[in-house]
Amino acid sequence: MTTIDANKPLRTVIGAVVLLCAMVLGACAEDADNGAGAVSAQGPYRVVTTVGMVGDIAKQVAGDRAAVSVIIGPGVDPHLYTSTRDDVVQLRDADIIFYTGLLLEGRMIDTLTAVGRTKPVYTVTDLIDKNYLIEAHGQFDPHVWMDVSAWSQAVEVVARSLAEFDPDSADYYQRNAARYRRQLAELHEYGLQRTATIPSTRRHDKPLMVTSHDAFNYFGKAYGLDVRGVQGLSTESEAGLRRVNDLIDLIVRTKTAAVFVETTVSRQNIQALIEGAHARGHEVEVGGELFSDAMGSDGTYEGTYIGMLDHNLTTATRALGGQAPARGMQGKLVHHE
Repeated sequence: MTTIDANKPLRTVIGAVVLLCAMVLGACAEDADNGAGAVSAQGPYRVVTTVGMVGDIAKQVAGDRAAVSVIIGPGVDPHLYTSTRDDVVQLRDADIIFYTGLLLEGRMIDTLTAVGRTKPVYTVTDLIDKNYLIEAHGQFDPHVWMDVSAWSQAVEVVARSLAEFDPDSADYYQRNAARYRRQLAELHEYGLQRTATIPSTRRHDKPLMVTSHDAFNYFGKAYGLDVRGVQGLSTESEAGLRRVNDLIDLIVRTKTAAVFVETTVSRQNIQALIEGAHARGHEVEVGGELFSDAMGSDGTYEGTYIGMLDHNLTTATRALGGQAPARGMQGKLVHHE
């Protein structure tokens, strides 16, 4: 089954994409002739995901039944990522594929569409109510993992899809999914409690949180913050001088003490805000580095979805004057102070 979103036409690099799609179609057709796609009796089947947040769900739900790999690794911007030949090999060898959708992986869409003609490809955001989604400039904001309660719905998509692919293990997947969703519910509650301690200013209804790009709209919606990004929903968009000046005005007016950089985005625009505020007589500092479009390094707590959001919630709360434990909800965060 293929689930492909298309709420906005995509610009593609025609020559490279056509070549990659041809490679994918040829390889997948060969797999289909050889009976690929069924659960192997020799060992775990192969799950390929686009980004770490999706990969972490697959690992939690599939458990020891599958070997899960992630194409777009830590510190890499999925908005700008284009499929490589190595990716084609991974997709060719996959038994089932999951991706975010909502055009997060926009430059990979043609490759994913081609693969989906011969093997199951799923969009994990399918169960999220479209009325919940934030729309800007004619497209939906894809950064739904920033709201833990919304992202937990993606867990159900993965559980159902794996159960359809491997019916004999359906109960196992549902148990794993239920356990993981309980953990996410605890994380969401932690976020609500911690961000509620951030003080508002007399000149602004909600605490102001300024980031490198508009990846934190759902974060603000879920946890009561007024989030402003220097760049738009995609890092492909450029920050205009007017946008930068408007944010400087807002930072100075609200006496905001901290702004935030992101692991996958240049610090240049945030530095412009700091210097602009300084020229206006207001000192603002970098409150921390947040994970936006990618998780932390593999093998670390921040390299898991729960660790990623624990880090963001804890870092933002403390930098904006709220109360949160330095090492986060589970005491596992790397503390920099």
